[in-house]
Amino acid sequence: MLSPAEAKERCEALIARAQRAGADAGDAVYVANGSESVQVRLGALEDVERSESEQIGLRVFVGGASASIGSTDLGDGALDELASRAVAMARLAPADKFAGLAPEDMLLRDAPPELDLDDPTERSPHDLRRLAEQAEEAARAVTGVTNSEGAGASAGRGLFALATSHGFSGSYSTSSHSLSASVVAGEGSSMQRDYSWRSTHHAADLLAPAHIGREAGERAVARLNPGRVKSGPVPVVFDPRVGGSLVGHLLGAMSGAAIARRSSFLLDRDGAQLFDTAITITDDPHQRRGLRSRPFDGEGLPTAPRKLVDAGRITGWLMDSAAARQLDSQPTGHASRGSSGAPHVTAGNLVLQAGTVSPAALMADIADGVYVTELIGHGVNGVTGDYSRGASGFRIVNGQIAEAIAEFTVAGNLIDMFASLTAADDLEIYRGIDVPTLRVDGMSVAGD
Repeated sequence: MLSPAEAKERCEALIARAQRAGADAGDAVYVANGSESVQVRLGALEDVERSESEQIGLRVFVGGASASIGSTDLGDGALDELASRAVAMARLAPADKFAGLAPEDMLLRDAPPELDLDDPTERSPHDLRRLAEQAEEAARAVTGVTNSEGAGASAGRGLFALATSHGFSGSYSTSSHSLSASVVAGEGSSMQRDYSWRSTHHAADLLAPAHIGREAGERAVARLNPGRVKSGPVPVVFDPRVGGSLVGHLLGAMSGAAIARRSSFLLDRDGAQLFDTAITITDDPHQRRGLRSRPFDGEGLPTAPRKLVDAGRITGWLMDSAAARQLDSQPTGHASRGSSGAPHVTAGNLVLQAGTVSPAALMADIADGVYVTELIGHGVNGVTGDYSRGASGFRIVNGQIAEAIAEFTVAGNLIDMFASLTAADDLEIYRGIDVPTLRVDGMSVAGD
């Protein structure tokens, strides 16, 4: 893996080659990752894996057309060939009036914010194995746990660099540390599994292995002997570890590209009151040590905190430069890049802000409902907002979480779901998309 300075130099060198080959403009990205992981099961070492990858990608514009190409070879000869091939491809491509680099006057010119994303802590395979063993031991110690699917620990580093032909050059590095455990409770056909995990940039921010293991074991045991639920309209409460998916669906619908294609259920709803006024959703790419923090976007534009939903009202679309041109607007600093292809939209650390009541109070008036802890499948229509997903969790009876239930479906329409959504006060921020316990009234549950 190159250093940040070396990565920028390689990108700048590739852009210079492309311009010499005849490109009108272009940008180059360098993406590298390296990680080491250890997996244990039933106290024995099961797997040790080391992976490394680095790629450089080039996007060029010639006469209104564009082409993208990538390579894992960063040598001078390979970069010469990459540049000439990309220009030749662009000359054969159809013109696209919306393609192009970000507006030059919007590029990040100031020093990027310091986000503390890179932890110098090194963990050896022995250290990782010890962490995984401790997590699994804690999980297996929970009464009712009968087997293990294993525990794993990993550590890694990443680097992203971007250079453009109109004056931007930047890079940043990140580190990652993660720990997980997955165990089985019960015997025979009544067996149930569950898990717990954490992922952070800094090793010191990980929860203790005993906490992760115990949480995995207790979750698995709580799911034993699941019953069935009757079909009908009931209030549905989403556990925080699955509730974030609702914000993910909102994010996809707020993409400027989806709006430009007219393939979003939020079409013609810019500025609309979508949620109750108590709901605010923030996007903060500058959160220190945040899992989705970054100092600049995939087109060299500055990132900045903003409210995606302010007092229940949508504040505008998330746009890269191509979508902004299609919508006659300005890019919003939400472009993301891989090592090849055009940019796409993503956001920083998303948080649906906490409400004012506890989860217990949120459920207190529910005579009969469901509490969802796991969602299955991808039954969401991004064009209409229709929502239908398999689920498992627990019944809510007279305001209390009761017996485990499984093999049911929760369904509705995201517009209606957002309008009736209320939030509890138990927000924890560690996932990248974080929400408190969420309640949605009026959903349909399909069971027996």
